Amino acid sequence: MFSLPSPSWPEDPQKISRGVCGCCGALRPRYKRLVDNIFPEDPEVSEALVFGAVGKERGASCCFLVTPPYVCIAMEALDQLLMACHCQSINLFVESFLKMVAKLLESEKPNLQILGTNSFVKFANIEEDTPSYHRSYDFFVSRFSEMCHSSHDDLEIRTKIRMSGIKGLQGVVRKTVNDELQANIWDPQHMDKIVPSLLFNLQHVEEAESRSPSPLQATEKEKESPTELAERCLRELLGRAAYGNIKNAIKPVLIHLDNHSLWEPKIFATRCFRIIMYSIQPQHSHLVIQQLLGHLDANSKSAATVRAGIVEVLSEAAVIAASGSVGPTVLEVFNTLLRQLRLSIDYALTGSYDCTAGVSTKIIKEHEERMFQEAVIKTIGSFASTLPTYQQSEVMVFIMNKVPLPSSQQSIEAGKAGENRNRLTQIMLLKSLLQVSVGFQCSNMLTALPSAFLDRLLSSALMEDAEIRLFVLEILISFIDRHGNRQKFATISTISDISVLKLKVEKCSRQDTVFMKKHGQQLYRHIYLICKEESNVQAHYEALYSMLMLISIELANEEVVVDLIRLVLAVQEIAQINEDNLTAYNRCALFALGAAYLNLISQLITVPTFCQHIHEVIQMRQKEAPYLLPEDVFVERPRLSKSLDRLGPEVFFWQSKISEVLGGSGYNSDRLSTPYVPQLTDEDRLSKRKSIGETISLQVEVESRNSPEREQRAPAEEITYETLKKAIVDSVAVEEQERERRRQVVEKFQKAPFEEIAAHCGARATLLQIGENPPRGDFGVPSGTITAAYGQPQNHSIPVYEMKFPDLCVY
Repeated sequence: MFSLPSPSWPEDPQKISRGVCGCCGALRPRYKRLVDNIFPEDPEVSEALVFGAVGKERGASCCFLVTPPYVCIAMEALDQLLMACHCQSINLFVESFLKMVAKLLESEKPNLQILGTNSFVKFANIEEDTPSYHRSYDFFVSRFSEMCHSSHDDLEIRTKIRMSGIKGLQGVVRKTVNDELQANIWDPQHMDKIVPSLLFNLQHVEEAESRSPSPLQATEKEKESPTELAERCLRELLGRAAYGNIKNAIKPVLIHLDNHSLWEPKIFATRCFRIIMYSIQPQHSHLVIQQLLGHLDANSKSAATVRAGIVEVLSEAAVIAASGSVGPTVLEVFNTLLRQLRLSIDYALTGSYDCTAGVSTKIIKEHEERMFQEAVIKTIGSFASTLPTYQQSEVMVFIMNKVPLPSSQQSIEAGKAGENRNRLTQIMLLKSLLQVSVGFQCSNMLTALPSAFLDRLLSSALMEDAEIRLFVLEILISFIDRHGNRQKFATISTISDISVLKLKVEKCSRQDTVFMKKHGQQLYRHIYLICKEESNVQAHYEALYSMLMLISIELANEEVVVDLIRLVLAVQEIAQINEDNLTAYNRCALFALGAAYLNLISQLITVPTFCQHIHEVIQMRQKEAPYLLPEDVFVERPRLSKSLDRLGPEVFFWQSKISEVLGGSGYNSDRLSTPYVPQLTDEDRLSKRKSIGETISLQVEVESRNSPEREQRAPAEEITYETLKKAIVDSVAVEEQERERRRQVVEKFQKAPFEEIAAHCGARATLLQIGENPPRGDFGVPSGTITAAYGQPQNHSIPVYEMKFPDLCVY
């Protein structure tokens, strides 16, 4: 073993007191002489001593007895010893090494803290094959986290200390995250220190530094800033997180944002969750969203600005997590958002969070609650846009079922406050539904608008509230418009050349034809009834115009076109007769609406005589009554006339003339000549009521009035013990008889001869056939069949989709 000349040591009272052995180097133990020889006058020659000290680590602890300039030399030797150790024997050396690193980190001198951190990082990069069951990193997590929050007066030193703390935390994570035998770094006690420390450095960007828009364009100085280093460390930490560790990693982020009031500006919160969503594994994205939803529920009584910040961050996270699903509980996500929406409506109406007695009530600002509501609606749309089509359809049905409607059996609050709450709830839920429907793309209208959903949606279209009606029209338009033609009908006008609109028109599919046969009359009836509302404004007429045109383009065949023309002529009659006492504006608007629609539909079906008639009427209106055309009605200051009852016949579109010209081109003239008359239902009448509570009571009254029991209402029977006993005994007897009958049927089919069973079934089939095919008349026409004008029988057969099949035939 070689040795270097012992360097000249400064006088130290402790060394002098050691006696002769301490003064004479030749009498000192060998390991002490080896350690002494590490510290020559020229530090560069210390590299030659590494091989002589391998395996003799005991003397390394003596490095703290020397003066600070030699500490760097001692730690460098220890680092090289650590790198030179074999994997099997490294555990024998690590405990002493970590103790010395801990002493350096405990020092108040920044350079020693940085030196200890650098040594720890080198150790963290060593891959160990032998597990260690007793090693603890609690002190290092705490100390590195403390360094991340350094508040040293010198900016440069503070930056170095913070960067050392971040590097140390990164080393702890790398050393422990993949080793199950090491300390579990994902425990809350560690995550509650590591994550806030990284977020603290992400949050505090020094004024002297500027953030480049792209990491590729960052300067060398910025790459070494605590902000960039903290972001890389956080991304690495989250990228290593497994399914069960996501919650422990996200919860400290939420607490940090709460404690430092970082939800209100939402800039930093959004940046944090962008880092999170892009760093974690994609299949874990829904866990982050569930954490945010739970945090939103926990803050349901916080200020509206805080809740709005959480919801907007949620919206950003949903867009990033657009992998086709937001987890197994999709409807629960929307249920939480809708619940928050309803709570916000209550807060805005009551002005309080329902605080308990003795607790001061926070001041609720209505405009802040409105901002929160808009944020929730936007988030619902963002979530829905990430879902596949079938789940979007489920979400829309789910939202629609939450809307309080007159025909629903939901709990209805009485009084003025209850009506306001129900109205605001309807508006907000329909807004949410509109957000979902805007991003909904489906080629099959039967799938897009199932019967139950369409019934509830159209039921709300008959409410007296004009805003609710407008939302319903917008929702229907967004469903029907599948080729982006909506904006081309944004302005109502009588253009002379439809080709300038550049419409995208495709042939009506078989599914659309079935849809219109099933729901067409329902749509026409609601359009007709909406046109009769006096509270309609320009936006309603524009929506009605768009809807009529989109049906004509997207869903129309020859039969649908005929029905739409009949509908528009009936709307013209509403304005002409004015049985509903509409205002002059409403009447002129209906006349203008009909003119604009017939002008475009005449150019679409290209029947010259039909186009000529429509063009002649429009020209006559331009001369005699311009207030019946959209160019004079749908403007900022409409020009109206009070003499609408004295109009000449030349300014009207006549059903007989249209039937004549279209009938000559192959259209059904009989159907065209028949005026459109909608069939009003109880739902239509009930929906006209302003009060939902009144509507429910009227609905019960109508049902009882139509009930046959109303004619002969028996006096109420007195209920006694004997009556109840008799009812129970009778029900038991009935059950016994039914059970016996079933047993006999089963026994008959098991034991009876085949001929007897066949004869029995044949007799039943004959009876059914006689019931379905009644006796025919003299000319072979079934009795009860209406004969058309040309002697052709019209069979009013039940469509297939309305037939009632036995349960065994349906699967």
